[in-house]
Amino acid sequence: MKIALITGAGGLIGSEAVEFFADKFDVIVGIDNNLRSYFFGEQASTDWNRVRLQTTFANYRHHAVDIRDQAALTAIFQEYGRDIALVVHTAAQPSHDWAAREPFTDFTVNANGTLNLLEMTRQHCPEAVFIFTSTNKVYGDNPNLLPLVELETRWEIDESHPYFAHGIDEQMSIDHTTHSLFGASKVAADVLVQEYGRYFGMKTAVFRGGCLTGPRHSGAQLHGFLSYLMKCAITGQHYTVFGYKGKQVRDNIHSHDLVNMFWHFYQQPRTGGEVYNAGGGRFANCSMQEAIALCEEITGNRMSYSYSEQNRVGDHIWYVSDVRRFQQHYPGWQFEYGLTATLTQIFNELRQRQPAPTA
Repeated sequence: MKIALITGAGGLIGSEAVEFFADKFDVIVGIDNNLRSYFFGEQASTDWNRVRLQTTFANYRHHAVDIRDQAALTAIFQEYGRDIALVVHTAAQPSHDWAAREPFTDFTVNANGTLNLLEMTRQHCPEAVFIFTSTNKVYGDNPNLLPLVELETRWEIDESHPYFAHGIDEQMSIDHTTHSLFGASKVAADVLVQEYGRYFGMKTAVFRGGCLTGPRHSGAQLHGFLSYLMKCAITGQHYTVFGYKGKQVRDNIHSHDLVNMFWHFYQQPRTGGEVYNAGGGRFANCSMQEAIALCEEITGNRMSYSYSEQNRVGDHIWYVSDVRRFQQHYPGWQFEYGLTATLTQIFNELRQRQPAPTA
C-alpha cells in the first residue's frame, strides 16, 4: 500500500494536495484540527473543506489531531508505518500579525509541530519524501533593502539589479533582519527540515512560498491576501490597506501549481534538504492597488477600502520569487494559472459561499 500523509488537510494547500494525490496513492491520510478557526474566527473555519474532502474522496482518512500532540501523531504513524511514501506538511499558524498575540502558540505549532513530524517520519517511514511549505518571510525584511523605485501603481526593483529579470533567489540572507515572530518560527521549522535532509540523509524539501492562493482558501483579514480581498469585493465588506501607499508587490502562486511542484519533487526526490523559492515570480504578481482594481473588474463592484499609514512589522515592500532553481531541477514543471485566472476562480468559488452585498 502507498500512502500520502498531509497535514493542514483542510487548508488551501493541504486540500489541494488531497485532491491532486487522491488518484495517485492508495490512501490519503489527512491531519487537521481546524486551528484556523481559533486563529481567525469561525468565518475562517476549514470545516466546510474537510466535509467536502470526506464526501468526495473515498480513500481519504481524516484525523482531527493537533501536530503538537506527540502521542496522537505516534499512533497515526505507527498505524501506517512504512506504507507512508509521502508527507506533505502544510499545517501552520500562518499570520505574522497573529503570532505576536500568542508567541508560544505560534512557535509550538510552527517549529515544534514540524519537529514532531520530522521525527515521526524518521522513526516510522524514513524513506518517505518529506515536503514542507515554508515562507518568503524567512528572509525577513531584507528584501526591503533592495533598490526600489516608486511607479504609478507599484513599487518595482531598479532595472539594473540582478533580481529585476527573475526575482529573489535562494541566496538572499535570512540573517540580520526583522522577520516577525511568525517568520522566526518558520525559520526554525525551515532549518529543521533542511537539517533532517542533510544530517540524516532524508528526502526533504523546503518550498519558500510567496503568496499562496486559490479557490479553496478560507481568507481572513490577517491571512489570505487575495481570497480575503475578493471576499470583501463580493460582500461589500470594508478592506484596510496597510502602508507603502498600497503599492507593495506580492507574487501569487495558485495552489495547484505549488502542489504540482511537490509532485515533481516526489517523483524524483533529492536528499540533502533542498530549498526552493516558490511563488508566482514574474509570471503572476501584483501590487495592492493593482489587485483591488482587478477584483473590481472581475466582480463589477466598487470596493470599500481605506488606507493606513502603518505598515505591518517586517512586511515586504516588493517580493517576487525566482523559481529558476526548481525549474532547473525539474524542467517538466511550469505555471498553469495566471493572476486573472486565479482571481476569477476565487470569485466563482466565494460567490457560492458568501452572501451578496446588501443594498
